[in-house]
Amino acid sequence: MFKISDWFKLIVCTVLSSGVATAGNFGQMNFAYWKIPPVSNPTVTYLVVAGGGGGGEYSGGGGGAGGLLTGTASLTLGTTYTITVGNGGAGAPYGDYVGRGSNGGDSIISGTGLTTIDAVGGGAAGSYSPNAGVNGGSGGGGGDFTGVGGSGTSGQGNSGAAGNGAGGGGGGAGAAAVSATNTNDGGNGGIGIASSITGSSVYYAGGGGGSTGGGGAVIGYGGNGGGGNGADGGGTNISGSGAANTGGGGGGNWVYGNAGSGGSGVVIISSVRTAASTTGSPTVTTSGSNTIYKFTGSGSITF
Repeated sequence: MFKISDWFKLIVCTVLSSGVATAGNFGQMNFAYWKIPPVSNPTVTYLVVAGGGGGGEYSGGGGGAGGLLTGTASLTLGTTYTITVGNGGAGAPYGDYVGRGSNGGDSIISGTGLTTIDAVGGGAAGSYSPNAGVNGGSGGGGGDFTGVGGSGTSGQGNSGAAGNGAGGGGGGAGAAAVSATNTNDGGNGGIGIASSITGSSVYYAGGGGGSTGGGGAVIGYGGNGGGGNGADGGGTNISGSGAANTGGGGGGNWVYGNAGSGGSGVVIISSVRTAASTTGSPTVTTSGSNTIYKFTGSGSITF
């Protein structure tokens, strides 16, 4: 006669016989060992884009795009990871011909046991003086006449272009900016990079376009990926700012207003695990079997 405990062992062994639990000497109901499957740490895919740099003033260059990093990382269950989303850099203010705007802010994922993922903010553009673009995730475009472009960060972005009687374009994550062929035309910003981490293809981190050197010249257009357009010399076109949460660089200005500010950055994490706690109110969506956490402001995530 089976005892109640023997019936319990038989039921458990039968239900879990797929390998979660096994028994040796089944006929005698003696359990030789249990096999408990390990709980694995999640491997996630990430996209980290920094804030774009601000545009320059008075035939100013376009701001450099924010640095862009994408890849996979192994996280630890129960560990809280801090998310920092970089702000876009301010454009040079109206009438300030001897200053420039500011670089974009870094976007970061950090936490215990993780090599910090730090996308560098885009470089500010050159103005009338100082006319050189600033280094950053991507470099800012050179200002007035022949100001040189700033350099990008290796693996994150590219260099800005020199001015050619006008503002040079800011570098993009996908390509460096190229100086305008015609004197007084603004230079176009470098193109960004397309990512499908959210389930649809979106461009991020385009460089800002440079301002013209006077009326009748052609403006520099922002690179695909949120880059702002430069202004013309006739007062009918105002500098465009980088698009929010793309890391696009701000457009350069002539003399009729503020230069464009850089677009803010974004941090996106894709995981097959759905049970994560967060702060910072990320947008949570799904794509196939993955859950997508899109941070447009700083916060944290814990799996």
